[in-house]
Amino acid sequence: MRLPLLFCTLVIGLACRPPAPAIVAAEPDAPVAEAKPAAEKPASEKPAAEVLGISKTKPETGPSVKIDGGYMVPYKAKIPGTDVEYEMIPIPAGTVTVGSPESEEGRRKDEGPQFQVTVEPIWVGKKEIRWAEYKEFMKMYDAFKRFQSEGMRKVDDKNKIDAITAPTKLYEPDHTFEHGERPEQAAVTMTQYAARQYTKWLSLMTGHFYRLPTEAEWEYAARAGSTTAYHFGDEPEKLDDFAWHSKNIDEEGQQDVGGKKPNAFGLYDMHGNVWEWTLDAYDPDGYGDRGGKKLTVWEAVDWPTEVYPRTVRGGSWEYRQSRSRSASRMGSDDDEWREYDPNLPLSPWWFTSDPARGVGFRLVRGLSWPDEKLRKKVWEIDCEDIEYDVGDRLTEGRGALGLVDKDLPADIKKLDEK
Repeated sequence: MRLPLLFCTLVIGLACRPPAPAIVAAEPDAPVAEAKPAAEKPASEKPAAEVLGISKTKPETGPSVKIDGGYMVPYKAKIPGTDVEYEMIPIPAGTVTVGSPESEEGRRKDEGPQFQVTVEPIWVGKKEIRWAEYKEFMKMYDAFKRFQSEGMRKVDDKNKIDAITAPTKLYEPDHTFEHGERPEQAAVTMTQYAARQYTKWLSLMTGHFYRLPTEAEWEYAARAGSTTAYHFGDEPEKLDDFAWHSKNIDEEGQQDVGGKKPNAFGLYDMHGNVWEWTLDAYDPDGYGDRGGKKLTVWEAVDWPTEVYPRTVRGGSWEYRQSRSRSASRMGSDDDEWREYDPNLPLSPWWFTSDPARGVGFRLVRGLSWPDEKLRKKVWEIDCEDIEYDVGDRLTEGRGALGLVDKDLPADIKKLDEK
C-alpha cells in the first residue's frame, strides 16, 4: 500500500522541486590545485618504517609486495577512537583481462567485450566492511548534531573540503536487519555515495587514503591471477568451499564474513556473500569502446554521471552460483532499491529493498594520496540529483555535516565526558 502513495508523492515533489542547496560536490572536469590533508604525508614521501603496512625488510612469512624502499605487507588497524579493527592485504601490480570470453558458461552480454587493464600495487580489504565497522560511521550522525548544538567544529568554506555527511538513522531498522546485524556480518543497504563517504571518513582520521575499488581493480583482486570463471577454476560445484550463494545458504540467511576459504591473494568472500560496490557506472550493453584496448586503472573507469545504474560485483548469498563468477556484474536500480522508502527526497544514504539488502563494500588503499581532483571523484557527490537530495536534508536539519580529521575521536570523547 505504500507504493501508490509514494509514487504520487514523488510526482508532486519532483514537479515542485526547488533548486538544490549548495554543498560540496565533485567537479570532474574543473582544474584544481593539488592539496593533501594535514593528517599525514603520502606514503611515497615518508620513510618505510613510518608507514602503516610497509616494512623495510621482506617478512619471512605471509604475502608481501616489493616496492621502492621496502615491502608492502598485510596490516591490521583500529578505527581511531574505537577498538574495532580492519585488515588490509597487499596486492601486487599486474594486468587483468576484464570481462569474460563468449564461451564461458553463465556469461551475460554486459561482460564484454573484454579489455585489459594494468593495475598498480594496492592494499585491499581482507574482508568486506562489517557492521562492527559501519556502525561506528553511523554514530557520526549524532556526534555531528551534538557538535552543531555546542558550536564546535564548525564547517565553513575554508574547511568544508574535509567534511562529510553522516548517514541518517534507519527508517525501519528491523527491515534492514531482517537478515542479521551481528558485528561480523557484512554491512549492507548503504548507497554508493554513503560507502564513498565512509572511505573519506576513515581516510581523514587515519591519514591513509582509502576508497572503493574501481571495477577493474575489483576483478583483478577477485581473479587473483586466474583467467577462469572463478578464481579456483570453472567448476561451480567447487564454489561451496569459497562462497555463500543461494544453493548452500541455510535458513538463517546472510552469514558472517570470512567463513569460507580465501582466494590466492588471501581475500575472503570475493565470490558470494554480498555484492560489493565499485566506483564505476554500469552499462547493461557492456564495456563499449573499451573492448580490445589496454588501459590504466583510471583510464578504464566509467565515471558515473547519473544516480544509477552503478556497478556492484561478486554476487551474494541470495543469488545463484553463476552470479558469483569473477566477471559477473549487476547495475544498481534506485527506483527498485528504494521502493519502501517513504522519504522525499529519497534517502541518499540508505536503500530499503532487495537486492540492496545484499549489497556492501570493501576498502582499497593506494601507496600515496592522489591530487584533489581525483579525491573528489572517488569521495564526493557526482551528479545533480544526489546533490539535491543531500542538500535538502542539510537545509531542513535532517542531515548532518561534520569535519573529519585526526582530532575527531578525541573531540567526541570530550563531548561524552561533558
